[in-house]
Amino acid sequence: MNKTKGAPTATVIVVGIDGSDTSWDAFCWACGEARRTAGRAIAVFVSPIGGAGAVAASVPGSSVGIDYATLANCAAAQADQLRSQAEAYAAERDISLSFVHVRGAAAKELLRVADADHADLIVVGRSAKARHHLAGSLGRRLTRKRQAPIVVVVP
Repeated sequence: MNKTKGAPTATVIVVGIDGSDTSWDAFCWACGEARRTAGRAIAVFVSPIGGAGAVAASVPGSSVGIDYATLANCAAAQADQLRSQAEAYAAERDISLSFVHVRGAAAKELLRVADADHADLIVVGRSAKARHHLAGSLGRRLTRKRQAPIVVVVP
């Protein structure tokens, strides 16, 4: 727990959520930990800036047309859906929850939110993508930074 001038404060847990099964596992674990420690959870949905379509659009001769407004609307709709589901879960269990939607690189944004909210713990789900075993997963990228303890929930 955080301590400020000797007085304990509630544990703050930042959890990355993207709608995948493993991120829901991490979210449920983080909510349980927040409840056990009388703390609060901050669910963070990070939508990428650009993505694969932006890479294709930057290739000379590519015919991929990017409508960034449509991408932003899709991300906002996904964030609204995740917010609704996360808030319902937390409300049923009497857990204090905040939901944050940001754009950028997942590791960088999770660390930024954790730092801004003085988080005691960052929680993410284990990547199910085979390419992350070669290129590195979000959990690995976070552990290199070590601003707060990192928990990678494995289903």
